[in-house]
Amino acid sequence: MCTCRRVLLEMRPDSPINLACRAIGSRTRVDSSAKLGPGVVLGADCSIGPNVEIAENAIVHDRVVIDSGVRIGARAILQSDVSLGRGALIEPDAVVTRSVQPHAIASGSPARVSGFQAVLFDSAAATDGHPGASFHVMESKVQGVKAYQLPFINDPRGNLTVGEFGKTLPFVPQRYFVTFDIPNAELRGEHAHHQCEQFLICVRGSCAVVVDDGVQREEFLLDRPTFGVYVPPRVWATEYKHSPDSTLMVFASHHYDPDDYIRDYGAFLQLVIRS
Repeated sequence: MCTCRRVLLEMRPDSPINLACRAIGSRTRVDSSAKLGPGVVLGADCSIGPNVEIAENAIVHDRVVIDSGVRIGARAILQSDVSLGRGALIEPDAVVTRSVQPHAIASGSPARVSGFQAVLFDSAAATDGHPGASFHVMESKVQGVKAYQLPFINDPRGNLTVGEFGKTLPFVPQRYFVTFDIPNAELRGEHAHHQCEQFLICVRGSCAVVVDDGVQREEFLLDRPTFGVYVPPRVWATEYKHSPDSTLMVFASHHYDPDDYIRDYGAFLQLVIRS
């Protein structure tokens, strides 16, 4: 339950916060650059970061953390103890019951990630001019990421595609793993690596992968076994939009090492800024 009461925070007189906001809970901190629309309710012990925009009649329950640049649509409801990563977008009337990762777009009730604020790579056009047994590599706008159009060999006995690690593909793998039977609403990945390189191919069905180098983002649709994506170290990757039969194979350059994972997006940004 939202334990709101009317409490005016320590705000400068020129703060852009709209004082038509209905209520602000105790110990809630609101950055002076945040903008709250009329009728907004904020619960207790919340943290509202810089450049956040909360539209009219949205309700934020207790202990919610909202990072910088988040936009929350009109009449949206944020349940207690969730966090919104920087740059996230919550659509109007959404009911957020669990945390939303940076730059994600969430909608519905309960809210689910429906997209990312990224540019969609045209993987269908990647086949233009490269049919049959050809092999083609395309650079992403995300630093170090590459898309691979692999050969398609049509055969009446059954079709074939092929790649050679250490020759046409970027590294010799030490490990592979496969994800399958993933509910459509679920996200996988949501991390980067210090050293490990990965190569992703959806061998059945489809899913999307969003890559992020801290400055640029791009989304790839993996919808055929002749299209793969190389993800280098220090690139944040998230897989979502899984079809019911999605089977994603991931080749990794290193054996599993939990210390190689970067699971906090803020820590990831600090790392890439220093590098």
